[in-house]
Amino acid sequence: MFLLAHITDTIIRFRDVGAEPHLLSTLADRCRWVQVIDITKSETRGDDMSLDMERLAYASRVRGCLLGGALGNALGWPLSSTTLKEIHHKYGPDGVQGLVPDRDGYIGRISDDTQLTLFTAEALIGAHARMTQKKGGTDPSRITMTEMGSILSARVRGAYLRWQCTQTHTSPSKIVSTEDPLEDHFRRTGHLINQSWLYAVRSPGKSTLTGLTHEFEPPPERPDGTPGPVNPESKGCMSTVRSSPFGLVRDDPELAFNMAASCARITHGHPTGYFSAGAFAFIIGRLVEGSSLKGATQEVLRVLTTVRNHEEVSRALQKALSLAEEGAPTPESVEKLGRGWVTEEALAIAVYCALARQDMSPSKDWPKKQLSPLQRSLLLSVNHSGDSDSTGSMCGSLLGATHGDTALPGDWIHQLEGRKEIIEIADDLSLQVSEPFRMSYNDEWLTKYSVTRPE
Repeated sequence: MFLLAHITDTIIRFRDVGAEPHLLSTLADRCRWVQVIDITKSETRGDDMSLDMERLAYASRVRGCLLGGALGNALGWPLSSTTLKEIHHKYGPDGVQGLVPDRDGYIGRISDDTQLTLFTAEALIGAHARMTQKKGGTDPSRITMTEMGSILSARVRGAYLRWQCTQTHTSPSKIVSTEDPLEDHFRRTGHLINQSWLYAVRSPGKSTLTGLTHEFEPPPERPDGTPGPVNPESKGCMSTVRSSPFGLVRDDPELAFNMAASCARITHGHPTGYFSAGAFAFIIGRLVEGSSLKGATQEVLRVLTTVRNHEEVSRALQKALSLAEEGAPTPESVEKLGRGWVTEEALAIAVYCALARQDMSPSKDWPKKQLSPLQRSLLLSVNHSGDSDSTGSMCGSLLGATHGDTALPGDWIHQLEGRKEIIEIADDLSLQVSEPFRMSYNDEWLTKYSVTRPE
């Protein structure tokens, strides 16, 4: 007998498989570090087996967070800046019921929300690997956000500058050289900067673009609630949308809150802008460890009371929790929370929509063509007047972090732009966080994540 440790809903399935290679290859495709464990051997019993399954559950939720965020982003991208009345006129009284073509006729495109989220994840992988290298394998304890803090803001800003190159150049080969050869080398180094599909301008936020012109690398502490030096009046939702990866590093969620809020100040200096980012990362961090969304939101509300100028974020989250208790959700109820153009509204809409449809166990006679509860949550998050691609992205991140990647609709995921690269980044993050001292840091990995860059 073997234990097939499959990502799918992290269900343990016992079955005699003999030597069926197609089953093993399927498992390897679902998760590149999946293990097939012979449970007849004593060394795979007990704590070791529990640890393996716990790692698989974590990997599934990391994939779910990044894929779900991208999926919600793609669902909402064709609707962004469209009113609910216009949505109903074009798509019918229920609005969109799946992925639809954007203004250029393409289905499944992602926007700057997913682009920057991926670059955030890339920066975290690189910082984590760098700190693992510095430890030298002599201390196999988990790398913490505190340890990464000394280099993280520089890494994140560097990743965002690489993203900026994708907005000002047409392909990797067109990047213009700088006067500094060393800086030029690292500007071109990394996995994402060499992905041609990311060289697409999809309505990037003004605050993000202007913020990156400043050479500000925030200190690795929780911000004090005063306006930051860069765009101090800006609380656009991009500061929050891109911050989900901070919650995926498996550290104290309060440290994820601190680092996400700190790095949000690279481009968005309004306290509401950066504390929303911190709150989002905190919630994601609790979800990947198995907490409920309602419980995680209530927890972060307590954390917010410890900082100055948290009131806008707290009020928005409290309103989302209250509204979720009031009955069947509708697009009109979503719009009671705002339009999502500012970050506290976008976060509240995402939390509300994810809470509104939490029954993830349909009965056996569930119609195959009927939308699942998760699909209805995602659609609720985009069928409104406002910043639909951002609210969809954040809602998808929350749902994916809660339920894992295989709860996401496969027929929708299949149409998603960049899905293979998104999965690759998610799996690399899972590997780096879960097995840092058992990994072989070959030249490919070191280059892929700019690990050897001088700090």
